[in-house]
Amino acid sequence: MMYPSKIRAKLTQHEPVLCICCHLTDPAVHEMAGLMGFDGIWMDMEHHVYSLQTAQELFRAARLGSGADILVRPAAGEWKRIMRMLEAGAHAILYPRCSDADEAKQVVKAMKFFPQGERGCDGGNRDMPFCHIDTAAYNKEANEQTVLFCQIETPASLEQAYKILEVEGVDGLFFGPNDFSVESGIPGQTQNNPVIDNAIKQIADAAKQTGKHWGIPSAFENASRYLDMGATLICHGADIMLVKAGYQKIQDNFSRLGFSFDNVLDRRKAEIESKHQS
Repeated sequence: MMYPSKIRAKLTQHEPVLCICCHLTDPAVHEMAGLMGFDGIWMDMEHHVYSLQTAQELFRAARLGSGADILVRPAAGEWKRIMRMLEAGAHAILYPRCSDADEAKQVVKAMKFFPQGERGCDGGNRDMPFCHIDTAAYNKEANEQTVLFCQIETPASLEQAYKILEVEGVDGLFFGPNDFSVESGIPGQTQNNPVIDNAIKQIADAAKQTGKHWGIPSAFENASRYLDMGATLICHGADIMLVKAGYQKIQDNFSRLGFSFDNVLDRRKAEIESKHQS
């Protein structure tokens, strides 16, 4: 079987889990995150265009040293791709835009072996690994170690939060504040908004009632509040945003020395925001 899941181990002990998001496809970025001891790396394959073969190389890099788990997000309904993600070495699935308990059951079927699900069995991949252990033991270990968080990203799915958590094989819910704000008619208003705050509270309450977990992407200044509400999975930071912030800092510093920059991003931002100001 794969390396034991760091995320599973911490959730079992009710310890908080911290994941970072990696957008860049340089294996060194994933290797560094793993060697630095982060619990997991959120890899967003719902929105990003790189192939599963590329992702597998990043999975390998992330596991060097003590390693980090991979929390991978497929697109909704990618049942067979979920199986391949696990075979490539992912530990956890972050399933997006989960509408109800029936859809959650479909995810469990895709990622768990019989009798919990209907996942196909190969064994010649990284998670067994490479036909090296008994199939029955591998199936049981895989079912124990793989982790599933279903995302609540719409007001309609929020109403189904409790029922989704009741599905056997679902470990927790993960709130998607950005999509939720768009679907609620308040795009981008993810902070200090009663609609968002109420959704978070409902998710936290549902997790508490069912004895399951919940998580959220969070800025550092909000993390302690979410932990106090029972959150056990926090995702913070993205490599591409860290690089951007570093470049901005360089420009800010050197601007004071008389350097100038034709920042196309700033120019386009101003043009678009001016066009759509209400």
